[in-house]
Amino acid sequence: MKIERIQISIKELTDGYEEKGLDGIEGIVAYHGKLDVRPPYQREYVYAPKERDEVMRTVKRGFPLNIMYWSKTENGQYELMDGQQRTISICRYAAESERTFAVDEKYYFNLEKDIQEQIDDYPLDIYICDGTPSEV
Repeated sequence: MKIERIQISIKELTDGYEEKGLDGIEGIVAYHGKLDVRPPYQREYVYAPKERDEVMRTVKRGFPLNIMYWSKTENGQYELMDGQQRTISICRYAAESERTFAVDEKYYFNLEKDIQEQIDDYPLDIYICDGTPSEV
């Protein structure tokens, strides 16, 4: 199995973010539509508002989030293996198509421009796993 470490920005992650069907029940994509955020083996989104807000507070403070794991699919796309809750929390806060909740009484679009840019530029560490299904 091959593992590659990449860094992407929140802006890159949220580009192309889409929840299909009510609450994304028919699927969720991100990262220019190339990342399947909710492949069949993933559980439903379960973060409570407190946990969801803490993800964004961590980002706003510039503290590191845990590494996320994606697997590369045969068609050159990706499936999210670990980090679904964080990914959906980030995208529901910062993706242009979403922005559905406020943290500390401020929605993304109510933040000062420099804070928006800080969030957009925040680096996410991703390990991409490429191998046979049993290896991944």
